[in-house]
Amino acid sequence: MARTLRFLANMNISPQTVQTLQQNGWDTIRVSQVLPVNAPDREILDYARSEGRVVVTQDLDFSALLALGGHSTPSLITLRLLSSDPQTVSGKLLEVFSDLETSIADGCAVTIEDTAVRVRRLPIE
Repeated sequence: MARTLRFLANMNISPQTVQTLQQNGWDTIRVSQVLPVNAPDREILDYARSEGRVVVTQDLDFSALLALGGHSTPSLITLRLLSSDPQTVSGKLLEVFSDLETSIADGCAVTIEDTAVRVRRLPIE
């Protein structure tokens, strides 16, 4: 099955996680591949929006920026897991990506916790 979602992993997402996602057929790049490693969050969101990529991060600031800006893109996946171990993060993302594919494509902010996944449509009000 061809996957249509394209992801942009923030710097707090391990290169190992990015590689695992790529190996599982998900078009995923890391911020450091396309922007300076110290790029501000707004620049990361602007890049993701212009390239049609979903931001994957552990940084809570992205949700606030989307809400304050009233943006309907890019979709955002925020990880709030107890462990940031690359295997744990990769496993959780692979577990939920397919189920969320339609919601993410329509524009949403997803929060992934150890025992729950919350989806909010964009723009956040």
